[in-house]
Amino acid sequence: MLTSLPLPALIPGPLAAEEAGVAPATIRKWVQLGHLKAVGKSGRAQLFRLEDVFAAERLARRRLPRPAGA
Repeated sequence: MLTSLPLPALIPGPLAAEEAGVAPATIRKWVQLGHLKAVGKSGRAQLFRLEDVFAAERLARRRLPRPAGA
């Protein structure tokens, strides 16, 4: 017997930005850079998996320059 796993939640770009604490333009930039991939569409809105958004956020934080003396 197969057990059904919960499907990942798909969220539109503006909500993804809100959840990650970034501007919607940042989500679009992550897509441009290949750090985040849309997994679907709802009308014109791209849809993202929340876990993918958080993974892209972690990647972006690791790439930020560190302040001197930190």
